[in-house]
Amino acid sequence: MKTKIYSGVVLSVLLCGALQAQQTFPQPTPAQQAIVNKDNSRHFGDSPANGGPMATDLSSALKPADIDKAVRKVADWELARSQQYFDRIWTWSVLYSGFIAASDATGDEKYRAAMKAMGKQFDWKLRSHLPNADDQSVAQTYAELFLKEHDPAMIEPTKEEIEPLIAMKTLKPGDDRLPWWWCDALFMAPPMWARMYEATGDRRYIAYLDEQWRKTSDLLYDKQEHLYFRDASYLNKTEVNGKKMFWSRGNGWVMGGIVRTLEYLPKDDARRGFYVTQLQEMASRVKELQGTDGLWHAGLLDPKDYPLPEVSGSALFTYAIAWGINQQLLDAKVYRPVVKKAWKGMLQHIYADGRLGCIQQTGAEPAFYVPAASYNYGVGAFLLAGSEVNMTKAHKRKK
Repeated sequence: MKTKIYSGVVLSVLLCGALQAQQTFPQPTPAQQAIVNKDNSRHFGDSPANGGPMATDLSSALKPADIDKAVRKVADWELARSQQYFDRIWTWSVLYSGFIAASDATGDEKYRAAMKAMGKQFDWKLRSHLPNADDQSVAQTYAELFLKEHDPAMIEPTKEEIEPLIAMKTLKPGDDRLPWWWCDALFMAPPMWARMYEATGDRRYIAYLDEQWRKTSDLLYDKQEHLYFRDASYLNKTEVNGKKMFWSRGNGWVMGGIVRTLEYLPKDDARRGFYVTQLQEMASRVKELQGTDGLWHAGLLDPKDYPLPEVSGSALFTYAIAWGINQQLLDAKVYRPVVKKAWKGMLQHIYADGRLGCIQQTGAEPAFYVPAASYNYGVGAFLLAGSEVNMTKAHKRKK
């Protein structure tokens, strides 16, 4: 039995467009703006100076109809503007995971149909040979579609491409880094390996997953802070305030990766308790760092120097914590208010047309962005969050 997260109290979405117009916030540096420009040119999203009026038709009451409305509003806007640009790079694959989740949660098959069309468009192939974690991530969607339709064509190319990776101990020939040397990889790759195990029954996939996650955790997990460094180059980096640099989206990737892996990890896997413990430790830490608006900032330990909330990281925290509540791995009494505040906070950044704003551009660390910045992976994270908050309608895999 799933735990119903909340009884709803109607809370109107605040009209914050006028307030945003009055806000002062740091503008992207020239180097950060170059990344923004590149992301925009690749159609990951855009960053207008003014996103238009904010949505006033949404309620943060945690009722199925209210959650569905917010999820559909954002999903429909993103699908309409981005479908023509679909690709297999990681930014898109996160959105695809969100669309699958939105379809399951709302019961609307159009999002799943769009994903099936995407898979056919790319002949169910990955983006590269000997793919790294980023290029493996699209196979999460391929495998989820397979698990519903059982068409071998949906996963055969993935099986072929990941087979040689099992024997590889490093990222690739000539590169001695770990296969998952950066924390983002824990969202992109392990859930794919877990889903491919579910699709094939091949236990080697789980053995590989456990081995590589352990190595990445040993390298990047701070056992005092219960947060992940983005990669080894950040182990000694600090924020302006002198505190360690922990990136919200990077840690969101990890927490999202944990729950998406646990969803399909065998119940008898010897390391299952490791993932549960890490989820619990990280959830406790990010709870402490939640802002008064319900959201988290790009630099987790330095919100003053990153004054805008960051929605993609916030959405991933919300998703993982809500999943933990629903699976009875996190105490509902302790964490229910966290998710309630976070969901309300994210709705403050939905525009009248469905744009989801306050999403940091791609990168590897905290950065500056404008309030209307919207990118596909952040939308995917929001859809994942909505799918778990809305557990009364979600069509979850039976364990």
